[in-house]
Amino acid sequence: MHEDSQKSYIKTMLIISFLIIATIYISLTSGTFDMSIKDIFRTIFRVNPVSEYDLVIFDFRLPRIVIAGLVGVGLGISGAVIQGVTRNGLADSGILGINAGAGAAIVFFMFFFHGNIGSNWLSIMSLPLFGLFGGLCASILIYFFSFKDGKLDTSRLLLTGIAIGSAFGAFSLYLSLKMKSTDFEMATVWISGSIYDANWKYIISMLPWLIILIPIINKKAYLLDLFQLEETSIKSLGVSVEKEKSILLLSSIGLVSACVSVSGSIGFVGLMAPHIAKRLVGINHKRVIPVCGAIGALLVLVSDFIARTVFSPAELPVGIVISIIGVPYFLYLLAKGKA
Repeated sequence: MHEDSQKSYIKTMLIISFLIIATIYISLTSGTFDMSIKDIFRTIFRVNPVSEYDLVIFDFRLPRIVIAGLVGVGLGISGAVIQGVTRNGLADSGILGINAGAGAAIVFFMFFFHGNIGSNWLSIMSLPLFGLFGGLCASILIYFFSFKDGKLDTSRLLLTGIAIGSAFGAFSLYLSLKMKSTDFEMATVWISGSIYDANWKYIISMLPWLIILIPIINKKAYLLDLFQLEETSIKSLGVSVEKEKSILLLSSIGLVSACVSVSGSIGFVGLMAPHIAKRLVGINHKRVIPVCGAIGALLVLVSDFIARTVFSPAELPVGIVISIIGVPYFLYLLAKGKA
């Protein structure tokens, strides 16, 4: 049985990896300026490179693809953690208001830096920290209002998260309306969830968070299986429940904040990825976590390609494309009582 599940896991990862590579290939070669795979290889490996191809690949398409993949990985994994800790299949950083909290802090940052974010290394590297602060504020408020009789009431968690998220969203909108017209446009597009302004500086700013936090989550993935048991049973195994939940939640909030700092508020990835992953490889979180990251990357890459090309030369925010898929999926889960 264990061998079969391991084979299923490897097969799933190989298929998703192939789909990710295919999406990257299509994203690199297609668009307003079409290129062949030969042109791409010549440019990347510096074999008689053409300056126009350099600009298209290294300044526009490749940073965008890398950020889309990294954001998808971060949001997918954080969704699995949040659902595992809260034991709520409808939990997601976007629905629970963590995205909105992180986003509000970053809009606050934008408001005082007046759109100079992309020109300054200090401001770029500070974005995830502001996002973390906002995400923590949202999480603390959600937890405070979701506790009942000394325990976390998961049935209240969703409603509280939606309310807190709406409050932070209103705050973000209020600040953006106070901005100059150019800054307002940037903030509005960013709030919708967009990676059109992707560059290598943003990648460098978020990469350390993923490199540090994903291994921590992966190491503690077995605890997410234990958290599905009754709390007394977990404590009898010698697990410090609240401490471990705090570490996992802080790690997931850190991931969300790093992602939101470069892509804006992209919702539903953390909702859909764990459900799809569990259907494919079962409920063992040691396997679910990597599959969630891969599915999240695929979702954001595909959605970004659609956002960039379907209405070309106009462009949709990637967050809107994912929401078009995510809202019906959320309603489906509600109807089926998957929570």
